[in-house]
Formats: sequence, structure tokens, C-alpha cells
Amino acid sequence: MKTGQAKESVHVECAAELAGELFDQGFNCTNSVLQATTGSTDQKLLSITAGFGCGIGNSGCICGAVTGGVMALGLKGYADRSGELMVAFKDAFQTTCCRGLSKKYRWMSEEHLANCRKITVTTASIVEDLQRNTR
Repeated sequence: MKTGQAKESVHVECAAELAGELFDQGFNCTNSVLQATTGSTDQKLLSITAGFGCGIGNSGCICGAVTGGVMALGLKGYADRSGELMVAFKDAFQTTCCRGLSKKYRWMSEEHLANCRKITVTTASIVEDLQRNTR
């Protein structure tokens, strides 16, 4: 998976759409959510996300999209909303475990990657909502 800056893109409406485009370009779920919801292109920051994809280093543990979302909330000053992200994510997908989210699919198959893309897009949307809708 890539850790660099995204290619120039056509008009993007929202963070969710951008996260999907980044994922399609080969960025991992963590990087896609972080970059799409913060707008950051800082290479050092983005390289930090490399090990979080596929449930932290292909271990299948916590979903990389969730970790990218928590990172983004912290960077944007909304770290206190991380728990809300976790609740919304669990409402949408029932678990935050990459292995559990992927159990129906052969690892890294087309179907698995399509599911990861859907999770990445949804997570970016949740994070964007949490950043916009302050208490």
C-alpha cells in the first residue's frame, strides 16, 4: 500500500468520496481516512499510517479505518469525540476488529478489498460528521 501523496483528483464533494478515491489509488484504509478527513499531505505524518492497514500489520486486529479516524480527530482538535466514532462504527459494522469485519471474505480478494473500501468510505463520512457537528 502507498503512503505518499494522492494523485491530482477531479472535483471531490466530501471526505468519504476522497477516501474512496485514495483507497482505489492503493492507499491503505488508515491513510485514506486520515488524508481525506484532515487534508494533510505531510509525508512524515502519512508514512506513520503504513503499519496500521489490515488491522495493524495484517494482524486482523483493530480496523485501520478506525485508527485513521481517531488520528484525524486528534489532529483536528476533536480527540474527545473518538468514543463517538467507536460507537458509530460499531453501530454500522457491529465490530471494530478487522478480522471480524473481513471474515466472510478470502483475505485480499476483490470482495475483501471492496468491503474494506466501503468501511473506509463510511468511516471517513463519520469522522467528517464528527468534525462538523460540534456539541
